[in-house]
Amino acid sequence: MSSSVVLTSAQINEAGLGDWRQLAGPIRARFLTATFAEALEFAGAVGEAAQWAGLTPEITLTASNVLVTLSSEDERGVTADDLDLARTITDIAAEAGLRAEPASLQQVEFALDTTSSSRVAGFYAALLDAESDEIHTNGGLVDPTGQVNTGLWWQEPRTDSRFPLPETEVPQRWHLDVWVGHDEAQSRIASAVAGGGRLISDAAAPSYWVLEDPDGNRVCICAPMVG
Repeated sequence: MSSSVVLTSAQINEAGLGDWRQLAGPIRARFLTATFAEALEFAGAVGEAAQWAGLTPEITLTASNVLVTLSSEDERGVTADDLDLARTITDIAAEAGLRAEPASLQQVEFALDTTSSSRVAGFYAALLDAESDEIHTNGGLVDPTGQVNTGLWWQEPRTDSRFPLPETEVPQRWHLDVWVGHDEAQSRIASAVAGGGRLISDAAAPSYWVLEDPDGNRVCICAPMVG
């Protein structure tokens, strides 16, 4: 397979990258560290490996963890090169005695219901000093500086009869999409229900589930389709 071919979620899952999970597009891993010095040393080793591979991962580090996100910008997706680098990073972590925690991985997006994405896009781009992400069908924004960590995108008010939802009692234009690994979705749903929410639709599962908070505000728990 060509290293420039964008892989499907099923192909990524079949690669068996135990430390890594695909969320809303990229693959991501979180490695636990004991000190800032340990995190910095590990991040440096990851950076060296990425340079040799000709790739540019996103690396976020604190004293307690290093978060690595991989995706090929030119191909706008995950390729075989990204999987190879992921394996190398896992080996580097193992040699350093660092443990990954895939169950904690998540990615959050905000979606706005609008009948005209072109009407609102300019406002939010200016408000957040952001750029078009050219990923979502109806358009979305990304902060090139990385300071706005949540994605922002637009969708038309629901008209898809394949996944009907009960009528909502709460007027709502914004909702959260919380992306988790495909093997963590049920656990996250159970935790949200235990926290006072309720599941109102699994018609689109295993792509996403719709929940309500105690006040009736709706959110989606999303996962990549690996089957």
